[in-house]
Amino acid sequence: MPSPKFNSFKAFYPYYLTEHRNITCRRLHFIGSTLVLFVIGVAVLKSQYRLLWLLPVIGYGFAWVGHFFFDKNRPATFKHPFYSLCGDWVMFKDMLIGQIKW
Repeated sequence: MPSPKFNSFKAFYPYYLTEHRNITCRRLHFIGSTLVLFVIGVAVLKSQYRLLWLLPVIGYGFAWVGHFFFDKNRPATFKHPFYSLCGDWVMFKDMLIGQIKW
């Protein structure tokens, strides 16, 4: 099935949420995003900037496990990398404020 085309993030985000229906997938995204923020904090506070190389592994690792094993779909990152990255952080915020169940 071909990937839909989007002209804006506003149009993309509802699609992004449909790709994250499984609660375990969303939780894994949340854990990965939280760890990304933690590693950034540690790297900056301790001037250990080489730790920043871990960010893609941590962020995408947790998310992709959620997609491949729980939501059973391909991450939107493969077709819409920028919108998907934005979607990760908007969903993280929406989960923090209770707008999305996790």
